[in-house]
Formats: sequence, structure tokens, C-alpha cells
Amino acid sequence: MKHFLLLLLLLCSLGARAQDVLTKTNGEELQVKVLEITPTEVRYKRTDNPDGPLITVRRHDVFMIRYANGTKEMLGGSLPTNVPAPTPVPGAATGSLVPGDEPPAYEDIHLNGPRLGITVLTGGVAAKADRELNVNPFLTQFGWQFETRIFRMPNGTSGLLEFVPLIGGLEQGKFLPSLNALIGIRGPKGIEFGLGPNVSPAGAHIALAVGTSFRSNGINFPVNLAVVPGDGGARISLLLGFNSRTR
Repeated sequence: MKHFLLLLLLLCSLGARAQDVLTKTNGEELQVKVLEITPTEVRYKRTDNPDGPLITVRRHDVFMIRYANGTKEMLGGSLPTNVPAPTPVPGAATGSLVPGDEPPAYEDIHLNGPRLGITVLTGGVAAKADRELNVNPFLTQFGWQFETRIFRMPNGTSGLLEFVPLIGGLEQGKFLPSLNALIGIRGPKGIEFGLGPNVSPAGAHIALAVGTSFRSNGINFPVNLAVVPGDGGARISLLLGFNSRTR
């Protein structure tokens, strides 16, 4: 009988230890069983109610998880310091968040900065440029990209409004200005797509653009490919740039 009681106590002790400890950014510690961690959420069940509901909290609100095997995982939140609480907004519900104000799961990138590249004219566009502007179908481009974020989703996807003024043909002694105004979407990995009007000496057309960006040593290197169809051909531009800004 004594051996049975000792074995029972040992099993209970092991069961009590086989749990995870979740520490929130407000300092609260919870005895839980962590079931899933996503880029934006942590899902768990309480160890004192293992058959209870699945509980989900924002990853940003979790400071650390200490697993039952003794390992720890830091999730990016920070413990509170002695900072006064923010003044509540009149009429706002306590604890509520306006969609889009949630902390992003990915770094928010802004790609304002210089652009340089080339434009290739094809078909009727090349013939018209040769006839009316006396330029060959290969043009250099220099300009600047200005962008404004329209919205941001919790996973890092952003809606953008971009203005890209360019000057082309300088290598041929020409001054050929153009302006692109694009409404676009940039994903959390930096891949983007845009669509909008293009105005140049050739007239007004629709521009379609796709792009991405690379980062090295804190510098962003955006790469964009734009196509402006019309006049029996197209203008195809490849633009490169750089900047060091994030938020």
C-alpha cells in the first residue's frame, strides 16, 4: 500500500511539472499547455482545465514561454516599465483596437527614395518616338519614388499610394518627363503590385507594375518592373533604387 501511494504521488508530481509557463508582457504568468504559435497569435489550453476551450492571445502580448522541458522562447514582447498609462480616447471602448492599429507581425518597410533604370520601347511606341521625338528605343530613367501607406493589416500586408516622377532620354540629349501614380498592395515579404495612370510626352496610359525588395546591412534595395501598353506597342521599364528607412 505504501509503495502504491508513493507511486501515485510521484505520478502527480510529474503531471504537475509537465506544463508550460506563459509570461505576458504585463507580467502575468499562466500555467498552460501551448498548442500552436503563429506569426500573430499563441494558442493554448489551461492546465487546470485541459478539456476547456482553446484560448488565443496576440503574440505581441506574450513576453516569454518556458516549456515543460525547461527551454525558453522569447516572443518579442517586452515587460512593462514604470510608464504612465495612455490617456483613454473619449467614447472609445476600453481595450478595443481599431482594425489596422494592431502591431504588425512583420517589419513595416517604406521604400521612398531614388530610382534609376532603363526603358525599352517596342512596336508602334518605338516608331512614334523615333518619328516625333527622334529618340532610339533604349532610354535611361532617373527619378524618385514617393509612397504613402493607405492601410496596414496585422500580418504586414499594406495598401500603398505611390508617385514616381521620372526623367528619361538624358543620354540622348533629350528631356522626357513622365509621372506614374499607382495604387498598390505590398505583401509581408516585400512583393508588391500596382496599377495606375502614366502621363508622358507620348500621352496618358495605364501602367502596371510589379516589384520586390532586398535588404542587406540595413539598406533596402527595391526592384520594380513596369509595363505601359498602348499605341501598338509598349514601354517596359526596369527600375532599381535604395534607401535605409523602415517605419
